[in-house]
Amino acid sequence: MRALICGSMAYDNIMVFHDRFKNHILPEQIHILNVAFLVPDMRREYGGCAGNIAYNLKMLGGEPLIMATVGDDFGAYRDRLHDLDIHRDHIRQVVGSYTAQAFITTDLDDNQITAFHPGAMNQAHQNQVSEAADVRLGIVAPDGRQGMIDHARQFAQAGIPFIFDPGQGLPMFNGTELMDFVNEATYVTVNDYEGKLLEERTSQNLEAIAGRVQALVVTLGAQGSRIYTDGQVHDIPPATPAEVLDPTGCGDAYRAGLMYGLMSGYDWPTTGRLAGLLGAIKVASRGGQNHRFTAAEVADRFRAEYGYSL
Repeated sequence: MRALICGSMAYDNIMVFHDRFKNHILPEQIHILNVAFLVPDMRREYGGCAGNIAYNLKMLGGEPLIMATVGDDFGAYRDRLHDLDIHRDHIRQVVGSYTAQAFITTDLDDNQITAFHPGAMNQAHQNQVSEAADVRLGIVAPDGRQGMIDHARQFAQAGIPFIFDPGQGLPMFNGTELMDFVNEATYVTVNDYEGKLLEERTSQNLEAIAGRVQALVVTLGAQGSRIYTDGQVHDIPPATPAEVLDPTGCGDAYRAGLMYGLMSGYDWPTTGRLAGLLGAIKVASRGGQNHRFTAAEVADRFRAEYGYSL
């Protein structure tokens, strides 16, 4: 089951400040802000939407093909993908650039200051969907702006069903552009906030948008998800996580389950439950790619959670 995943590959650099930002930022001096935070704890995580989706889809038994642009510093991540037996043929190195990366500083109140450098991601349009063969399903996940536009159009022109997943890239597009994505896509998936923003930008409600695609999937965090399809609405109950540690990458895990369910021919209630279960597994682990499972373990947990088998 070959799935083409167009999206970002990134490093997440996460640092912890052992104090509170409010103790070091003077509100009356914000116009001349010049602060430095000592961060004795730091870790680098493998991330990016395409990397996270592929990681989860591979563990389920799928065959993800990542299509992304990366920088000269991608070596360690490339080695990791090799060890995971995830295809790297459509990952293009942009010489003289950095791989996209976030620098996240968190204080003791869980406030965050984040800087994001897109780097090579802005060259995603250098890749062409036609370069990948025997693809059954695709996804356009957050990536460089032009890359997302081009890849959606290329999927549509090739007749390959695909999911439009704008994620944090949604604000880059105006209403007309977003409706172009919707009209080209087979499926659309957003979280509840993105769904509201999609409605606002397009002047279309979710029901109207759902009428233009085979399914519109709205994730609701700890409340589960909602799937609009064929004039029906399926409310998907949340799976129960072992613990709640870190939501980073939960949406990407959900999308991997969504893709696997579609390629396996599951009905929408089952597909939504599988996707939600992957999100619940991921939230119990820090980072986007540190959780582990096998397809058999997921099947067992699905049966225990929902009372029927995949």
